[in-house]
Amino acid sequence: MAIIGFIGLGNMGRPMVRNLLKAGYRVRAFDLSTTACEQAAADGAEIADNLAAAVTGADAVITMLPAGAHVRSVYLGEEGVLTSGAGNALLIDCSTIDVETAREVQRAAADKGAQMVDAPVSGGVGGAEAGQLTIMVGGEDTAVERARPFLEPVSRLIVHAGGPGNGQAAKACNNMLLGITMIGACEAFVLGEKLGLDHEKLFEVTANASGQCWSISSYCPVAGPVPGSPANNDYKAGFTAAMMLKDLRLAQEAAQHNDAATPLGAQAQAIYSMFNAAGNGDLDFSAIIRFLRGGG
Repeated sequence: MAIIGFIGLGNMGRPMVRNLLKAGYRVRAFDLSTTACEQAAADGAEIADNLAAAVTGADAVITMLPAGAHVRSVYLGEEGVLTSGAGNALLIDCSTIDVETAREVQRAAADKGAQMVDAPVSGGVGGAEAGQLTIMVGGEDTAVERARPFLEPVSRLIVHAGGPGNGQAAKACNNMLLGITMIGACEAFVLGEKLGLDHEKLFEVTANASGQCWSISSYCPVAGPVPGSPANNDYKAGFTAAMMLKDLRLAQEAAQHNDAATPLGAQAQAIYSMFNAAGNGDLDFSAIIRFLRGGG
């Protein structure tokens, strides 16, 4: 039975661990949160006392961490993965971070003789719980193929986006587009409300005409048309506004570093920044419609 060392048992990490356990993997997990560790133990994971104990002797190490600084610390720190007995384990970072940090950490892994891929995910908590994430993977061909068996239990689609860091590049582009289209969808429904259009009628048009997009057809920001959308649950988050702001900032950072014109991406970041500053970071990102209605 293959052993996976799993670091990071948050909203995404814990359901991923559950699906890896269901697939027959032995998971040795670690998180700084005692509560997160206790919950993962209840799911059947072995809880390591520290990072080194989680990764030593593992066949693969998977990390799901909040930001680039955490990834750099976990892999490159004095007691990090690359100095803590990971040996020949395949390293898979599923965090969403900046492209440059992803490439820096992969270079460091290569210098140590380790194979590593960046593998950010899309699909939110619901996708993680269902094992239906879309995973964008960056890395050398052999490392990506080696990673597939460890990613398949948590995914519906795995896309090899190219070399090191390209998984993060694909995620930044995708989520910038998502932020832009969600604002556009919300603006359309707000205008429709002002014009006296019924939500169901506007949905029927936009979901079947040239305005069709995922933000409308699968995640409609008003209650009713798409029963599973957060709009039907008072915008309880599937993907928080705070996380959307983080991803839009990553996209803008990449755009600035690479001299790419992304005016709508910049405007989307500004709008979500105001929404988060008003205390709405824990709401689903589709709740931006409340801000556009003038409700803060």
